[in-house]
Amino acid sequence: MKFEDFKMNEHLMEALSYMGFDEATPIQEQAIPVIMDGKDLIASAQTGTGKTAAFLLPILHKLTDKHDQLNTLIIVPTRELAIQIDQQIEGFSYFTHVTSLPVYGGGEGQDWETQKKALTKGAEIIVATPGKLISHLNMGYVDFRHLEHLILDEADRMLDMGFNEDIQKIMTYLPKKRQTLMFSATMPGKIRELAKKILIDPVEISISISKPAAGVLQAVALTYDSQKTPLINSLIAKKPEIKSILVFTSTKKKVNEIVRGLKSRDYQVEGISSDLEQNEREEVLLRFRSKKTRVLVATDVLSRGIDIKDINFVINYDVPGDAEDYVHRIGRTARADTKGVALTLVNEDDMYKFDRIEKLIERKVTRMRLPEALGEGPDWKLGGGRPKFSKGGKGGKGGGRKPKKSNTANPN
Repeated sequence: MKFEDFKMNEHLMEALSYMGFDEATPIQEQAIPVIMDGKDLIASAQTGTGKTAAFLLPILHKLTDKHDQLNTLIIVPTRELAIQIDQQIEGFSYFTHVTSLPVYGGGEGQDWETQKKALTKGAEIIVATPGKLISHLNMGYVDFRHLEHLILDEADRMLDMGFNEDIQKIMTYLPKKRQTLMFSATMPGKIRELAKKILIDPVEISISISKPAAGVLQAVALTYDSQKTPLINSLIAKKPEIKSILVFTSTKKKVNEIVRGLKSRDYQVEGISSDLEQNEREEVLLRFRSKKTRVLVATDVLSRGIDIKDINFVINYDVPGDAEDYVHRIGRTARADTKGVALTLVNEDDMYKFDRIEKLIERKVTRMRLPEALGEGPDWKLGGGRPKFSKGGKGGKGGGRKPKKSNTANPN
């Protein structure tokens, strides 16, 4: 199902188009119509299924005509998730006037007065951790009179972290007439008990992570960034029998860099990203299909809905944002019961993401040693970098950071 089929606001669709969104994931296909209809929802969906966009997009669609009132509260277990969701809101709402603010503790958070202003008469959407929100509620100035939407994301994790009482207390401050959405990776008894207390006749959805095709031989190489292009050059040179190689990267800037690096070795290589017009994309794909181009470097705009036969080798130049995108990327090879190879290049900062993907696909991927000429890569055991989040102000139309093109085409 395509996003245009949901008939969402034109400014929201403009942002989705700019970011390379086209096909909805299963959780989005099922949840978006339910949320747009105003029904309560309980959804079992892991990180990596596209669940964040599943609840953000219909809420933003509803909010495009309402301004300057706190309309939506999203409660999350950690500051990292609060920042992630706020950044996604910023991208989706770039062409609208909708504003949001993350509310969480710690030294890198927005200052108290900024949070207070947002909670009284500022942002339409607040993304908050339970403890920090309780601190503001205790001061008596939070205005929830106009609240229409409540979302609990990673609800099972919040309960595991001991936030049950905080959540129950927050509920006492909210209007009884509201739409409530609950997302949880698992559905233990305590989650169902909470759902009975805060949801009214909810629609229930359960989505599992897609699994890679059996014919894909998966491998991972731990590399420094400076080793990635030389490694790809080495693999291409050693395998002249491989006629179709697809290289994925998360940004269009990287597409251009990789193409330049491979062209220096006189390989038949082209790049494709959302910067190209539709007719240009079609011409590039035609040359790749007809084997005139041996190596195609692409952003995630190509990871969904494109059927190209006989791709022997998929290389992830970087780790995609979630498991679903990983499965879609490597699913470009080993189609129709054929065999194929998928290699992911992981630097120190991306180790944690690949560890998470392995857990979600329930498989330990084979580690590949680097060729001796490239030297040693980082030590997996000593790495495990954590996500880095940028700080910055918010803005409505014409403000904030512009949505990124084709950066994991369908985020969490």
